[in-house]
Amino acid sequence: MSIQWFPGHMTSARRKAAETMARTDVVIEVLDARLPEASSNPMIRELRLARQRPCLKLLNKADLADPVVTQAWLDHYSRQPGVKAVAISCKKPGDAAKVPALCQQLAPHRDDNVKPLRMMIMGIPNVGKSTFMNALLKRRIAAVGDEPAVTKSQQSFDLSLRQTIIDTPGLMWPKIEHDEDGYMLAASHAIGRNAVIDADVAIFLAGILLSRYPSLLAARYKMDVAAMDAVAVVETVARKRGCIIKGRGGELVLEKAAMILLTDYRSGALGRISLETPASRAAMLAAAVPASGHFVLPAPTLADE
Repeated sequence: MSIQWFPGHMTSARRKAAETMARTDVVIEVLDARLPEASSNPMIRELRLARQRPCLKLLNKADLADPVVTQAWLDHYSRQPGVKAVAISCKKPGDAAKVPALCQQLAPHRDDNVKPLRMMIMGIPNVGKSTFMNALLKRRIAAVGDEPAVTKSQQSFDLSLRQTIIDTPGLMWPKIEHDEDGYMLAASHAIGRNAVIDADVAIFLAGILLSRYPSLLAARYKMDVAAMDAVAVVETVARKRGCIIKGRGGELVLEKAAMILLTDYRSGALGRISLETPASRAAMLAAAVPASGHFVLPAPTLADE
């Protein structure tokens, strides 16, 4: 199943973002540290490169991601021209506070009352932009919710006489090129539930967990994963958590079990997990067959970073 999600208001959001970027010095792109490239909107990259704007990549939710993999991504981004990357958790007040100084390093010519530093925060829905803005400004100025696409319009704020930041709505792109990206985004709740089948997403997630984090699965659900495939994991979660229809021969409610697995991953109850690494990303792209619109999902492997 190919997952696509592009709410109507995002067309106007993209147009407005392009206009605003013309007046911006630094782009702050908020990513999900568990899937940095899958959660990076290619349209943001196109817009900032067209305007030759430097970028600070914030790998948010780093407290939920595998720290070894996160470091591999920081090293990966540090090799890109005009890019800085830092791992943060917007739940930690000090993490948001250090961002303006990092942006200043990317635009040293903008540092006085005549030419204030103009920053623009961008990213896909539900990666934590609103939480970041609230932490940075130390007051609630942006709505925060568990559902994607809460913010619908741009807002501008003066941090000081020398620094201004513009908050923008979460921005998806019209076509998710790689199916695996769609599943990673859905697993991490960056895509509205009306566009996905939870059981399919949970089975995809279970496949990654079996390959990279089997001990976390075993510990959370008290199961022996040695001989399991991804479907068996979801079925076992159903049995372990009582997702069974009474009076129907023990029929399993897989959608309910799927939500249990997805919620445990999203909340961090399963442990610190990353869905992609620089190495797995390269392997996925190499295995893709763009002409057919489909590709074989490569079996996840441990990163050899």
